[in-house]
Amino acid sequence: MSHYADLPVYKASYDLFLEIFRFTKNFKKEYKYTVGERLKKEMIELVTLLYRANSRKDKYVILQEARERIEVIRLLIRLMKDLQQISMKQFVNINKRVENVSKQLTGWQKKHRISE
Repeated sequence: MSHYADLPVYKASYDLFLEIFRFTKNFKKEYKYTVGERLKKEMIELVTLLYRANSRKDKYVILQEARERIEVIRLLIRLMKDLQQISMKQFVNINKRVENVSKQLTGWQKKHRISE
């Protein structure tokens, strides 16, 4: 079993987490403490799920929950773009990161569907 911090999906998720922290600080007050905090909370949950999945034999269900979290994150980011809290350039950049994490989670989950 590899150390969770060495996983490409963990590294990609952590980079996404950093980016979310950077841009949520510029949200208007009404969004910073609602959507901004929710984004951060979802990211903490996602990273925790990655750790949990890596340390368990039965990964499939945990990875499904991680995939659901990344979709909530994707939705909240789109909402912030539509409410003009992030620029189109930021949206495109962050969406690439979200998509990267999502694809890695899907691949990891498919790999473990067969073995469980």
